[in-house]
Amino acid sequence: MKRILLLITCLSWPVSSLLASEIGDPDRGMRLYPVCTACHGAQGAGNAAMKAPKIAGQMSWYVKRQMELFQQGARGTAPGDMQGMQMAAMAKGPQLKDPQALADLVAYIGTFPDQAPTPTVSGNVETGKQLYAVCASCHGQKAEGIESMAGPRLAGQSDWYLLSSLQKFKQGQRGYHATDHGGRQMRGMVATLTTDQAMRDLVAYINTLD
Repeated sequence: MKRILLLITCLSWPVSSLLASEIGDPDRGMRLYPVCTACHGAQGAGNAAMKAPKIAGQMSWYVKRQMELFQQGARGTAPGDMQGMQMAAMAKGPQLKDPQALADLVAYIGTFPDQAPTPTVSGNVETGKQLYAVCASCHGQKAEGIESMAGPRLAGQSDWYLLSSLQKFKQGQRGYHATDHGGRQMRGMVATLTTDQAMRDLVAYINTLD
């Protein structure tokens, strides 16, 4: 019985948590980060003009998992996803070939100060609140993120990027690969958002959470 319970518990963890054994060194990661600065900023605040989201304040396991997906070709290969393709090329660079290097980079990103960006997406907050009920089981009541459900933090993230991501899930540019379990979950959820306005309403509500 104990073995069965242990197996069930393990299956509820994100794949990256089961495979990750490297402990990142932020000092080493700092030397790897300059290649990211042009798009994501010196402290990961993001750059809307470059279509690069804020990465400061995001959960480290999620940052690492997305980088792994880019490296594995499970993200950033869909037709039309130009930003994804750019990230895939960066993630596959020789400087991050070693899993330890990736862990170091993520550890350094985790040291950045977390400052909420200025909202850019408007919508009906009350409607968005109703729509968010579907999201809460994976992302938390306050969009704080739940690792065991493979749900990243949404509160305090770049709202234009949240909207763009929802649109990409809708269009099949994300969550299309069999190994991207979290992404595939999201594609099912996005099916409940039947219009672009519904997505905007949802993001507008997320903007009120902290």
